[in-house]
Amino acid sequence: MKDWWQTTFPQGRQSLIITDTKGYPVKIAYGEIGTGKPLILLHGMGNWSYNWRYSITPLSKYFRVICFDAKGFGFSEKPVSRREHNGHQVVEIARIIQELCDEPAIIVAESLGALVALALAQEFPQLIGRLVVVNAPIFAERLPHWAMWLLAQTPLEVLQAIDSLRLAYLFAPIFREVMAMERRGVLFDPSVLTQEDIYWITYPFIEIPGTLVKVAEELQIAAQEIENWQANKPNMLTKIQHNLSTIECPTLILWGEQDQWFPASHGEKLHRLLSNAKLQILPNCCHDAAIGSSAQVNAAIVEFLHDTDFV
Repeated sequence: MKDWWQTTFPQGRQSLIITDTKGYPVKIAYGEIGTGKPLILLHGMGNWSYNWRYSITPLSKYFRVICFDAKGFGFSEKPVSRREHNGHQVVEIARIIQELCDEPAIIVAESLGALVALALAQEFPQLIGRLVVVNAPIFAERLPHWAMWLLAQTPLEVLQAIDSLRLAYLFAPIFREVMAMERRGVLFDPSVLTQEDIYWITYPFIEIPGTLVKVAEELQIAAQEIENWQANKPNMLTKIQHNLSTIECPTLILWGEQDQWFPASHGEKLHRLLSNAKLQILPNCCHDAAIGSSAQVNAAIVEFLHDTDFV
């Protein structure tokens, strides 16, 4: 199997060091292609840069496209000995943008990445020129999938033991098949997912120790956020919701019409709360729009940036 980073980006997989929210150095994996204004693609929960595979080359015709794996995901460092606190991704992503960009960037973000991007636009508005959010879990009332709930309930020590025994590696064929079934479940047309896709989607979980633990840790943070929201306790989700009106940069909201995790009505509600936003509902599209509706997503992004004079 050819290395995806090498075949996608002229310089293959690159790395940079940032300081995380606890003051530790962390190595971040990224790739870039194209010239022009910087356009950063942010992945969602359990994914990595590969999830944007159908957008990287098309968008690089117009922009300097940058993909990176958030700390703990994909090929980036996974400091399993340190526990995260809520909101760490916002600060860390801001530091990555500051390292890689010398001007405000276009942020294109899906799912959890979209939620982080909304918080980023509130806390670091100077870093963002234009914002595109896809199927954002901004009004989530629960974790949308049983596997997420299960990982959120499993003690991290148990998952660390599973990781240290390399059970995902030992049972790789079964692991790939289970994950393939789940990933096809968030696609309008499941047949678009190839065997090569499954290989790369599962690669970090099978080959890179710490991936399962860090994903579970993020899910536990998300579950606690939702629990705090339900109990009217302080939480970041409510803070983001209450500050949506402060986001001033032109924003495009893309939402899958058949998204079974977060309904399109959430996109309509988000549109009403943003002062400078456009909403586009994607027909024949479920939650994983970057894969299932990539042509629609790419075209919508280019049109939006052209219309807002950012091409």
